[in-house]
Amino acid sequence: MIDFQQVHKAYRVGKQDIPALHATDLQIARGEVFGLIGHSGAGKSTLLRLINRLEQPSGGRILIDGEDVTALDASGLRRFRQQVGMIFQHFNLLSSKTVADNVALPLKLAGELPRSAINARVAELLARVGLQDHADKYPAQLSGGQKQRVGIARALATKPKILLCDEATSALDPQTTASVLQLLAEINRELNLTIVLITHEMDVIRRVCDRVAVMDAGVIVESGPVAEVFLHPQHATTKRFVQEAEQIDENEQRDDFAHVAGRILRLTFQGEATYAPLLGTVARETGVDYSILAGRIDRIKDTPYGQLTLALTGGDLDAALARFEAADVHLEVLR
Repeated sequence: MIDFQQVHKAYRVGKQDIPALHATDLQIARGEVFGLIGHSGAGKSTLLRLINRLEQPSGGRILIDGEDVTALDASGLRRFRQQVGMIFQHFNLLSSKTVADNVALPLKLAGELPRSAINARVAELLARVGLQDHADKYPAQLSGGQKQRVGIARALATKPKILLCDEATSALDPQTTASVLQLLAEINRELNLTIVLITHEMDVIRRVCDRVAVMDAGVIVESGPVAEVFLHPQHATTKRFVQEAEQIDENEQRDDFAHVAGRILRLTFQGEATYAPLLGTVARETGVDYSILAGRIDRIKDTPYGQLTLALTGGDLDAALARFEAADVHLEVLR
């Protein structure tokens, strides 16, 4: 659906070109939720805004649904942008307009539908985001979560193929964030809408995305399925995000584990293996004793996962390791 071919972007500051995005190849499949994560200044907002040509690339080609949007003239660009919805961190609603009028705005600007059809479409969208009773209210009368739902309804007004989310939940509290992410997941599932979202929160990626790209200094340093990147991070930047999300301090863990006896390993379970009684089975079969030093069980989108750090002592340690490796788990020997 979205194909970046050696796309790069630099900003002219004085007499110098400052790169915001280095030459990038990126493919985003139709109907997936794709996350871009990075700290401030990593280049994720620039990459997002290149998709709908709010930013002009310095070079490279951007193909959207097979069309080279870098070659579009002004008329073609207006037509193309009707296929791309966008929701913003701070909602960007018109305070002097009602909820219904804010949602209707893209349809009025397009100028293709009569008033009756616009009213029907607005009513349909407000029902989808759960705000059918708030049509005549003004933004100042809404909570943050309700404002973002208006923003989502407005972004869907022209029936876009792509939805871009620019830090859409970072201004919201955790409970509201969860409800907005659930709404985005439902929209993706029901409309088969391609969603690209940027965030600096790994938990947002974990809850809603299918794949993720991690950015640092204008470069994609790691990408892949969320479960693989989240559970087995390779790049230092990715590891920091995961540690921040899980509130893990590896230095503290190393100190805590320094005086723990035995072999230390980390087991990662996904899917049904998360709930299998593997530890007890291996302990009985091999005679090892185990201590759980750290652990977490949660979900990545709809898939359950678990990660346990264990210390093994006694029994047949080699047989225990072989038994773990033969099971449907990922094994890392830490010591």
